[in-house]
Amino acid sequence: MGAWDAWIGRTEVRTDRADKALCRRWLAALDRAAPSGSAMPQGIHFCLCTPEAATAALGIDGHPARDDSPDSFFPPLPLPRRMWAASDIAFLAPITVGAQIERTSRIVSVSEKDGSTGKLGFVEVEHVTTADAVEAVREKQTLVYREASLPDAPLSPPPTGDGAFAPDEWEQVETIVPSETLLFRYSALTFNTHRIHYDAPYAREIERYRGLVVHGPLIATLLLGLAARIHGENRLKTFSFRAVSPAIAGEPLHLAVRETAEGLELGSFASDGRQTLKAGATLR
Repeated sequence: MGAWDAWIGRTEVRTDRADKALCRRWLAALDRAAPSGSAMPQGIHFCLCTPEAATAALGIDGHPARDDSPDSFFPPLPLPRRMWAASDIAFLAPITVGAQIERTSRIVSVSEKDGSTGKLGFVEVEHVTTADAVEAVREKQTLVYREASLPDAPLSPPPTGDGAFAPDEWEQVETIVPSETLLFRYSALTFNTHRIHYDAPYAREIERYRGLVVHGPLIATLLLGLAARIHGENRLKTFSFRAVSPAIAGEPLHLAVRETAEGLELGSFASDGRQTLKAGATLR
């Protein structure tokens, strides 16, 4: 028996509604026009059925605190730093404005190992989201927990180097500069109080990031938007992404896509060519 076997199979169910106000705020935050019909663009599900822990129940990093009680959905791994490392997503049906949403989440696995930077914990969670009782999104999410950084640890990522992103290797590229305002709005939409996204002194001094960190699912949503502008809304059948390196607010971020034999390859890159997020997709 593993130390965390009691958490495997643990489930929680959250409900929400894709109401008009939320959908308008999502579109406004991303500078996107309203869809022609009632179906919202892909990526809206990241902002539904968000955590609702009381403020008093948050840890120092802003994430809900974890303990060994039956009410703690996530296991209390003795590793304080949390990162959304990857997701594999199947889009089964569009989420429409006004739809009643239910998300059932289940812990699939919990594991620990020693990495090059110390101990690491991995938690895989399966999320099944329905819209008006129709299964809309099925996602397997990987969370990584790691040890706290030393106070004098080098800031991550390193300063921008002499390299350069190569746009000619991609079929289409869009460049944005994620602002502090965009990060704040996305944190509000997702009810995400992880302080690395809005508290610059905390991000630098405690978690040792070079600046405010752009949310992984926000970058994924921006890549979904790029794919939609090329192929049309709600055209992706599957989408997967993996965090590679932190993207920092206020710095250029290149969003890129190209077709492959398997579907689409997507990615985001810093100005020196450092990849921040790797993604792939298939079309319907």
